[in-house]
Amino acid sequence: MNMPSERSYRSWAIRGVILVVVIGLLAPTAVSAFTYEPTTLQPGTIERPANGTTVISVQGFKIAGQESGKKPARLVGVGPKGNVEWVYNGRENGIVWFYDVDPLENGSLLITGTKPGETVVTVWDPQTQRAEWSRTFDWEDTHDVDLVNGDQLLVANMRNYNESTGKNNDRLLLYDLSKDDVVWEWKFRKNGYNRSGGGKYTDDWTHVNDVDKIGQGRYLASPRNYDQVIAVNRSTKNVTMRLGSDENWDTMYEQHNPQYLESKNGTETLLVADSENDRIVEYAKTNGNWTRTWLLRGSFNWPRDADRLPNGNTLVTDTLNHRVMEVTPNGEVIWEFYAPWGTYEAERMRLGDEPGGPTIRDQNSTGTATLTESIALTPGTGDRSTFAEWVTNTFAGTPIDSEVAWLADRWAHITPWIRPVWMGSWDFARTVLAGGVVLGWLTVDAICHRTQIIHRLRTVGTRVGSRI
Repeated sequence: MNMPSERSYRSWAIRGVILVVVIGLLAPTAVSAFTYEPTTLQPGTIERPANGTTVISVQGFKIAGQESGKKPARLVGVGPKGNVEWVYNGRENGIVWFYDVDPLENGSLLITGTKPGETVVTVWDPQTQRAEWSRTFDWEDTHDVDLVNGDQLLVANMRNYNESTGKNNDRLLLYDLSKDDVVWEWKFRKNGYNRSGGGKYTDDWTHVNDVDKIGQGRYLASPRNYDQVIAVNRSTKNVTMRLGSDENWDTMYEQHNPQYLESKNGTETLLVADSENDRIVEYAKTNGNWTRTWLLRGSFNWPRDADRLPNGNTLVTDTLNHRVMEVTPNGEVIWEFYAPWGTYEAERMRLGDEPGGPTIRDQNSTGTATLTESIALTPGTGDRSTFAEWVTNTFAGTPIDSEVAWLADRWAHITPWIRPVWMGSWDFARTVLAGGVVLGWLTVDAICHRTQIIHRLRTVGTRVGSRI
């Protein structure tokens, strides 16, 4: 009778320990799965009713054009007290992502949506629930189209690399609807933008995600991958204003949807959703230099829109927390709504497209404010730290704190797109760790098993050889 060897007992003991570790890591995740209640369209904090309907553009998450029922793209009209007034999904136009939405004077909405390889521009009436008109263009993944000068579309055209010429044609353009033609364009490569900067030149180079008319023949643009906001003069094509520079992440880090403001004395001011820095910032230009006058921080995860309202508050779209908030200058959330998956932009319909309001300086509220009073329906948005925040804080002050902070930031912004909707940040981290433990053990076990086989074969070979 063969008795189990000491090595066999040790091997099974190690397997048992690993099993206990894996179960311990996955148990909280299993509890989350069984107790999960989906964050559907619902209000959060409502301290004061909003001033009219808020339209929220929800980007959604879809792979290769396929819809995700748990991460849908849609527009949502939200009433003053957080009641859902209407929902538009754009399926009749084949839209799979929603981006910019602009309230028009007649009460309709100008909507920028995309489908693989194309951009769909639609004017939709919330009252009749019908599209007034819709046009499809061969512009890929366009995030912003505005109606200007009566019947012209002002477009931020990105992902515009031409393989046959080897040139990237990322640009701003004016498309005249009556002439059915491009009547003006401004290309980044012809205006001082080096191909070695920004993103990958042959793909998403500038990622210009926003363009707004801020005066007669003056356009504000956001080339995200260059970490800057610029103003372009239509006639001269000169850059007349610039905030930030490529990889100067202390100022901005891959921002979205800047808003141009002017103080009472005419000081140029920019309010920016500083996305990768997870904050909202405001800068004022005095004596030719930019000064940061306001910083709003807190439990943000990739905010992509911030608009100053006439009452002095700021309407913030916090993308990966799937919410929109009206926030006072001191950081208090007074109105909040949750709309999964991936909120992109929000507007108060009765106020029109980004109406603007008083600057922070004009409100005597300069400085740093911290977000408070959010009801925090999305896991990780409350007082409990997310996994990424814990990692950053743990390694703060060490020689590798900057590298760890960068990795934690990537984790926080990438994993929400790939993890199941019922998993919070810590649940996903524990699952990944459990998978790593199992994979590591299987790898080591396979190596040990292979070594044992080779050893036995060599022993057998030696014995056979000695008998020959």
